[in-house]
Amino acid sequence: MSVQIGPISTSLYRYLAENSYSHIAVIADEHTNKYCLPKIKSLLPSKFTKIIIKSGEENKTLHTCERIWDIMTKSNMDRHSLVINLGGGVIGDMGGFCAATYKRGIDFIQIPTTLLAQVDASVGGKLGIDFQSFKNHLGVFQLPKSVLIDPDFIQTLPERQKLSGYAEIIKHCLIRDEEKWEEISHKGFEDINFADLISHSVEIKKAVVAEDPKEAGLRKILNFGHTLGHAVETYLLNLGKRRILHGEAIAVGMIMEAFIAYHRSLIRQEELESIEIYLFETYGRVKLTVDEIPAIIKLTAQDKKNRGGEIRFSLLTGIGDCGYDIPVSTSEMKKAIAYYIG
Repeated sequence: MSVQIGPISTSLYRYLAENSYSHIAVIADEHTNKYCLPKIKSLLPSKFTKIIIKSGEENKTLHTCERIWDIMTKSNMDRHSLVINLGGGVIGDMGGFCAATYKRGIDFIQIPTTLLAQVDASVGGKLGIDFQSFKNHLGVFQLPKSVLIDPDFIQTLPERQKLSGYAEIIKHCLIRDEEKWEEISHKGFEDINFADLISHSVEIKKAVVAEDPKEAGLRKILNFGHTLGHAVETYLLNLGKRRILHGEAIAVGMIMEAFIAYHRSLIRQEELESIEIYLFETYGRVKLTVDEIPAIIKLTAQDKKNRGGEIRFSLLTGIGDCGYDIPVSTSEMKKAIAYYIG
């Protein structure tokens, strides 16, 4: 899988010049159609299919996929066609899934336009959709032909979306690079050099995915913060104004799961404190109540790392290092969530 970081005008022009396709479809949402498609339209053939979907995790469903497949079919796209996914994680996950399953699989490339997608979702070939409110419950592993990352796209994002993506950058540092963690944890969000950190995160994820493409072992460390984080995100998904973004949920999960690691003597107290202080300063505290703990824990039963009825976590074994396939009890999860609630 090729990952190119730089101006999209150069990388997309080169990709299309080097590859021949019978038809091209661009999948975008209402935001990327308005702000991002104009940046690449002149590079595309005069006739291409534009597929606009509604933004938001709640639209990452089979119903939306059916609409995408219907448009692709009515456009007579054959197996020599290309899908360009222009957007954040929702479009990358779902657009890739639709391409990987259409006529048993056609080429697709990712042009991630959010910070979250640039540093995480677009790299690694995990594709999927939500099902019955469970995140990424249906999906496949299929690498895109290329990932074209232009850091300039994140200038179109509101601050909250940038912060959401930054959570995955923090995660990459915590699981794989202690020195980088020390560097960013002493900076305010406004002082972050995103171009540098995007490249840093992509290199970490590429290296891990290359060693374990289908998440049989090492790749599970990329799920640090995600077991409880996904559960909190899913729990709040349909609660109106309480709903949070993916990165915000992962920040919650990283504090909770760092507490479990400390409780098991895998990390020191000062390491836990440095993590929670920085994350609380950067993201604030999501309001949860003790009464909601059982419902959140119940959702962890659907986590894809589970095996044989055990809820398995990826836990820090020190800042810059991470273990995986670690069974965690309901009692430990209760204590971790309660610790976060305060």
